[in-house]
Amino acid sequence: MQIDPAAARSMQSAARRSPWLLLLSTLLELGHGKAELVRHAERSWASATFSGTRHTVVLSFTGLDAVAAGEALIAALPDHEFVIPGQLVADANVIAVDHTALPQPHLQLEVELLLLEDC
Repeated sequence: MQIDPAAARSMQSAARRSPWLLLLSTLLELGHGKAELVRHAERSWASATFSGTRHTVVLSFTGLDAVAAGEALIAALPDHEFVIPGQLVADANVIAVDHTALPQPHLQLEVELLLLEDC
């Protein structure tokens, strides 16, 4: 197998620019593997001194154990130290929660994260 160095650099650069996959994997781990991804959206973000991306993620938890895992994610998110190469998670907030008990326990949450490029 041959690897084109230019293509490898391009892929590494793309991974640094768009870290969404690692971000989603981390969120799913925080949900103890019980979350279902409903939606992910990413948009560019910039200020006078920083640039990055804002991510909105909607996760769904169905069943008693899954709802408990979702509640654990809500509690852990504000203090979680994300490890995303080339990125700094500057802000991570739960912006919406929909919690229902019947016909079965269900929790849907919307999370917004601001990632800044770490130069």
